[in-house]
Amino acid sequence: MENRTEVTEFILLGLTNAPELQVPLSTMFILIYLINVAGNLGMLVLILMDSRLHTPMYFFLGNLSLVDICYSSAVTPTAVAGLLTGNQVISYNACAAQMFLFAAFATAENFLLASMAYDRYAAVCKPLHYATTMTTTVCASLTIACYAGGFLNASIHTGDTFSLTFCESNVVHHFFCDVPAVMILSCSDRYVSEMVLVYAASFVICFALVVILISYMFIFMTILKMRSSAGYQKAMSTCVSHFTAVSIFYGTLIFMYLQPSSSHSMDTDKIVSVFYTMVIPMLNPVVYSLRNKEVKNAFKKVVEKTKYSLGF
Repeated sequence: MENRTEVTEFILLGLTNAPELQVPLSTMFILIYLINVAGNLGMLVLILMDSRLHTPMYFFLGNLSLVDICYSSAVTPTAVAGLLTGNQVISYNACAAQMFLFAAFATAENFLLASMAYDRYAAVCKPLHYATTMTTTVCASLTIACYAGGFLNASIHTGDTFSLTFCESNVVHHFFCDVPAVMILSCSDRYVSEMVLVYAASFVICFALVVILISYMFIFMTILKMRSSAGYQKAMSTCVSHFTAVSIFYGTLIFMYLQPSSSHSMDTDKIVSVFYTMVIPMLNPVVYSLRNKEVKNAFKKVVEKTKYSLGF
């Protein structure tokens, strides 16, 4: 019999061990996180305050902003605290909780992007039936399904990972408890767990991608048939922002999760992870607001009201 000691805590190696980089990195992460929270919270406030934005598209966009704040908050504060204090230790339960929350909200974003693609399909391809297709009940049901799918997927990945035995190394070569980085530490046979990760992630990503691609195939076919330049420009303006956000989000997810852990380079994974855990949530409000006249007008309206109330 081999003497084994169960792991009760993990050590996150973080992005770098170089002392001269810790303060600049933590400053950059704090700045990105503040912009992320301010941008997404601002988007939520605009949507709630302006009645013109009380439409299905902005209902989904508001939920997307909420999800961006949540899954970034599951990772960034821990990473920053580790850089500033040098304390990279995270308890077994805290690691599981972080993995669960990140996976849940990242998956919810995955399904929300698919729901938004279907909404754009209904708006562009079936404009006369849009009001009866995207009703309040339909929007609420789709959103609830997005969150339910997120929590179910997170339960599968977290349960699958922490059902393994950890008895050798407890050093996680990452700045947060991501599934591949923790799973690779197990001293038990993880072949089945790796296959569950690949197949479950593949189903979640591919299902949403199929919905998005089919929706956009019909959208582009409809746009090409449009004779009015005004209608063409309006249809394009409502889709370009969403398509940009989709491309960025899925590019990083496919790179990270649709490959076995033996193919992973931890240094590369860390860089990609910074992008999709911190940068993408910060970029989404920028992507949607810069190309959207309704958001710009709502922002101007709020600024004017604020100036008026302050006497400027």
